[in-house]
Amino acid sequence: MCLSIPSKVVKISEDATTCVVDTMGVQREASLLMMEGTPLEVGEYVLLHIGFVMEKIDEKYALEAIETYKEILAAMDEEERRAAILEADECEVGG
Repeated sequence: MCLSIPSKVVKISEDATTCVVDTMGVQREASLLMMEGTPLEVGEYVLLHIGFVMEKIDEKYALEAIETYKEILAAMDEEERRAAILEADECEVGG
C-alpha cells in the first residue's frame, strides 16, 4: 500500500515545473506537472505521490497527519520501518 505523506514546499523552480519538498525532515525534488493552473507558494503543504505533487492541502490537516505518521512509525520496530520505507519508494501508479 502506498501512502501520501504531507510535505512542505521549501523551494519552487523558476519555471514552476518542479519544487523541493520536505517530508518529515527528508528533502526531495518533485514534479509540479499535476498542479498546472493551481497556485502554489513556498511554505504550503502538499500531498506527494511517486514524485508528483498531487494536491495542495490545509496546514492544520497536514500537521495532524504528520503527527499520526510519527505515532505509527514509533510503534514499529526497525525492520518494519525499513520495509515500509522501501515499499513506499517502490510504489507504482495506481498501486
